[in-house]
Amino acid sequence: MTTSILALEPGFFRVIGGGLGAIVLYALVGLLLMLLGFYAIDLTTPGKLNQLVREGRPNAVAVTAFGMVSMAFIIVVAIYGSSGRLLEGLLASLIFGLVGIVVQAIAVRILEWVTGIDIGDVLAAEERRPQAFVVCAAHIALGLVVAVAIL
Repeated sequence: MTTSILALEPGFFRVIGGGLGAIVLYALVGLLLMLLGFYAIDLTTPGKLNQLVREGRPNAVAVTAFGMVSMAFIIVVAIYGSSGRLLEGLLASLIFGLVGIVVQAIAVRILEWVTGIDIGDVLAAEERRPQAFVVCAAHIALGLVVAVAIL
């Protein structure tokens, strides 16, 4: 009996093809949710966030980056919780991602109101402001809370 190192199991390419398809679909859902998350942050904060980010305003960049990372937590946990079932995973990612966006936008605005942070002023500032760290932390914390709630 001879064994070849190059021999592939039957169905190998079907598994690879299915995995590649899942990666593309999850990436598209993730990208969609990231864009929606960005626009939710933009709509709920004073000023044009995309312009502030393009200008390199450090606080706008940090708040946006932390908002995106927190969305990724939610998406990753929704994918993980789908147990390999593609359609359920995609729908769970989309539903939980949308809920996460809404919850984060509302909760971060409430935190800013309670702490008295003028987020418009903080985001527009050309120098790093300590208040931005509070907003960044709120994004990460809320993303983690929503992500764990999915499980």
